[in-house]
Amino acid sequence: MKNNFNLCAKRLAGWVTILLFLVFVTPVGLLPVAQTTVRGKTEAQPSSVRPNIVLFVADDLGIGDTGPYGNQIVRTPHLDQLAKESLRFTRAFANSPTCVPSRAVLYTGLQPIRNGAYVNHSQCLTGVKSLPHYFGELGYRVAQAGKQHFNPKSVFPFERVANSETPEPGFEKNPALRMDLNTAAVDGWLAGVGKEKPFFLVVADHSPHVVWPDKAEYKPEEVDVPPTHIDTPEYRRARARYYTDVTKMDANVGRVLESLKKRGFEQNTIFIFTSDQGPQLPFAKWNVYDAGLRAPLIVRWPGRVKPGVTEAMVSHVDLLPTLIEAVGGKAIAGLDGASYLRALEGKTKSHADYVFGLHTQDGVMNRTPQRSARTARYKYILNLSPEIAYTTHIDKATDHDGGREYWPSWEAKAETDARAAAILKRYHERPREELYDVIADPHETKNLINDPKLATALDELRAQLAAWRKQQGDDKTGPEPAPERK
Repeated sequence: MKNNFNLCAKRLAGWVTILLFLVFVTPVGLLPVAQTTVRGKTEAQPSSVRPNIVLFVADDLGIGDTGPYGNQIVRTPHLDQLAKESLRFTRAFANSPTCVPSRAVLYTGLQPIRNGAYVNHSQCLTGVKSLPHYFGELGYRVAQAGKQHFNPKSVFPFERVANSETPEPGFEKNPALRMDLNTAAVDGWLAGVGKEKPFFLVVADHSPHVVWPDKAEYKPEEVDVPPTHIDTPEYRRARARYYTDVTKMDANVGRVLESLKKRGFEQNTIFIFTSDQGPQLPFAKWNVYDAGLRAPLIVRWPGRVKPGVTEAMVSHVDLLPTLIEAVGGKAIAGLDGASYLRALEGKTKSHADYVFGLHTQDGVMNRTPQRSARTARYKYILNLSPEIAYTTHIDKATDHDGGREYWPSWEAKAETDARAAAILKRYHERPREELYDVIADPHETKNLINDPKLATALDELRAQLAAWRKQQGDDKTGPEPAPERK
């Protein structure tokens, strides 16, 4: 009896030792299941599950037009809160200042000439692979909501979130540029997505692309006027409408973030906020100035990315390889971008030495192609057709607001105001080459192309841009043939 008691005691001690080892020593990643409480219900989840990803893309948003990037006028409370929980990039760039080319770069990891969509409203070359292909192969469910603006569908085989874009109230019969992101549809999709496999969801807003809301929530007298713009009452009213659309976009960000939290995905989701390029305002969209290319980039990854700020220089072409590496995928040969995961993780403070920009044209009223190379301090711009007067939808389009509501007031003021006249002259007349010190002159107003002190920096940037164009197969010397008017 005594021997049996001692044997039982030894076995019990052994089991206690094993239990203590499992509780206090075994790494969490080796445990098969973790218990997670979601909305009052405990669900079993694999503890080593790969993160979900949500990429929120604003449309035509300037980096300086949100709270996280220093704007003291526009109200963006949801982005303000997101930035506190995220890593905020101060030197992130689109690779094209035009919608379709920029989105194609973002989703393919290839620059515009190589993916084929280098003219606005064009499409990628058949056979190009994109985000849905790569993440589908990694076992992700890949979906897209809101604005599409990419073709052909064989290159972008996203699962489409049904009813995720709708006409604005009152424009159901002829929405044109009056489309909205329907965040309720996004929430419904998240409600049914399940947790058996990770998902990658792209949410593309229509705001703050023109046409901006007719009724402004900001007073014209309270908005700011950039030094590159002309201060008129008409322009201030237009800018107040633009800021109203920025705040509308911010509310959509907040609703998507709330859906992730409500559906139990917040802690295991990489959330990225960015924009395709700058706003439809002079010297921004359709320009390779920083106002057209510099983009907000805010990344939240709970438990993996520490909140803060980084000056690492990155661009949209780098995002796809970064996220592939982030979820454990292998590097994809042949992409133009490079992963900046180390910068996300705080292991390095730098990434690229150069970022490149390309704009070709957008229809019949925008036929002044540009190329650019930028370092942390200097920007070099090559205008391929300086003999062609620069015009865009801002000063020429008559079918929608987005310039026509204030442009006549600019032209009128330029008749009697020397500064206004100089701004209009600079808008329409572009030199062959431009060089800017973007630290001393962030609005890029003083062309230093003939400054002998910068000869070495200029030669370096010329050489870098020429080498990049050769590598890309970019032998363009002017605009594409003008499309026929229908």
